[in-house]
Amino acid sequence: MTDDSAVEGGLAEPTELEPDQGSLRLASPEDDWSVTDWERSTAAVLRKSRRMTDEDPDDLVWQKLTRTTLDGIAVTPLGTPDLLQDLQTSGRPERSGDWDIRAHLSGADAKTANEAALVDLNGGVSSLWLTVDADTDLRTLLNEVLLDLAPVVLDAPSAPLVAAGALLSLLKERGTTPAPGTNLGADALADEAELVAVARLALDAGVLGVVVDATKVHDRGASDAQELAHSLVAAVRVLRALTDAGISAEDAAGLVEFRYAATAEQFPTIAKLRAARRLWARVLELSEVSAGSTTGSGGRVQRQHAVTSRPMMSKYDPWVNMLRTTVAAFAAGVGGADAVTVLPFDSPLGVPDAFGRRIARNTSALLISESHVATVADPAGGSYAVEKLTDDLARAAWEIFGRLEDGESLDAMVEETVARREQEIARRKRPITGVTEFPNLGETLPERASAGSTDEWANVRRYGASFEAMRDEPVDTPVLLAPLGTIAQHTARATFASNLLAAGGIAVTTEPGEAGGVACVVGTDGAYDVEGAEKAAALREAGATWIIVAGQPRDWADDSAALGVDALDFLTRTREKLR
Repeated sequence: MTDDSAVEGGLAEPTELEPDQGSLRLASPEDDWSVTDWERSTAAVLRKSRRMTDEDPDDLVWQKLTRTTLDGIAVTPLGTPDLLQDLQTSGRPERSGDWDIRAHLSGADAKTANEAALVDLNGGVSSLWLTVDADTDLRTLLNEVLLDLAPVVLDAPSAPLVAAGALLSLLKERGTTPAPGTNLGADALADEAELVAVARLALDAGVLGVVVDATKVHDRGASDAQELAHSLVAAVRVLRALTDAGISAEDAAGLVEFRYAATAEQFPTIAKLRAARRLWARVLELSEVSAGSTTGSGGRVQRQHAVTSRPMMSKYDPWVNMLRTTVAAFAAGVGGADAVTVLPFDSPLGVPDAFGRRIARNTSALLISESHVATVADPAGGSYAVEKLTDDLARAAWEIFGRLEDGESLDAMVEETVARREQEIARRKRPITGVTEFPNLGETLPERASAGSTDEWANVRRYGASFEAMRDEPVDTPVLLAPLGTIAQHTARATFASNLLAAGGIAVTTEPGEAGGVACVVGTDGAYDVEGAEKAAALREAGATWIIVAGQPRDWADDSAALGVDALDFLTRTREKLR
């Protein structure tokens, strides 16, 4: 493999899909709708919700409803045949049938981990992902685990060679042939000498040896395209290191498993996994790895392990994490992941308990056995929108890959993405249920044991972390809610203000004697015009030192809060006034 071959060749156009350029048709002729019909109908809805005016043209709906990802990719509200004009895509799943339900174990002593592993395996888990170190007693941890049936994937960042040797010794001691999918788990970015040594052990044992773990940059806040590009850089490093050591490119490629994050944004997740396969196939093609020569069936396959996103999970209202991880697991399965790990809903709180682990493994079991998601090989295949998103994401990732190969810093790119995401979350354009939306100040969080020094969440940038930090230190003094007009007139803005303040750990009250020096006036714009100034004056006379208006700024108020406000700035100011 040449040093620059993977970048110079570019992302060629595969030739798998011949898009149908015919009209959009439904089951019956009378149900046929043109794009113009759809625009007219959708525009009517947007006008009713005041997102469009009567003077706006109907085709403005495309602009109003198109969403732009953090990679700058436009996600269309409606898939149409013209999206695939002159476009041919690839990246279809190679997996046939059920995905591997993989449980993650870390941060526990060997005996406790063994008990959890056996419960998981008896409950439907089919493989184990073990985070271990040089001192981990694998003999105890894997006691009674049938290693010829349940693949084990090691994750030993501090001692990959020691852990690999321990697992192989245990297999030899038992006289067991390792289950297909067993992986000695050397990190693709590990010391090259250790990487090569583990790879040789894996080749001799007939198992996988390397993991390209892209979830680590996802945990730091990377976008989908940045995550994909990072995985290519790491994988190319593996190919270069192993071929330099005398291992063939074919053998090197066959040792690698890729680990990606699956989020609750289902279509981008599906597209990311499909794009990842296309990108890896292109790297192998440019590396002159012949089709059909890598481990597994289907030619230049990419073995994928999808893990539900850590950053998307919340510490507050953790039960919502069950919904997030279900959508993420669904997307991972539809996207064709070979193995899926659903992280327990209570993981952000500490060491997950038995209930959390049961819900996690049952999520995949229900999707496979009851929803039959794995029955169709590629449910998203042929979808105009998904095929276009796959292509756009693959091209964006390939462009970033080239920049990284040229020496550009991924850290700088990730920081820019984090800043954009934080701004969108602060303005609640990316709502987080239970944190930025519908927070419950009275909730009692489940208690979980601390993970201590083995906490794998220490470097995770949770999307709602800034809001959660305020919730961790709630303000003792509530804000006085001062309504104008009837209940029907002020309820909408009172609810808005109450939820916004609660997101910052601030309670509200309607009893003046309980409040501090901050009051929030809630009502209609008409009421503000007529009574606002008088109400503000009365509040100040009663002791209020800071007046907020729910809505657009008014000259009689010190601050305002409306849709689109930078909630973090607003809440920080309000907390300071209350203190």
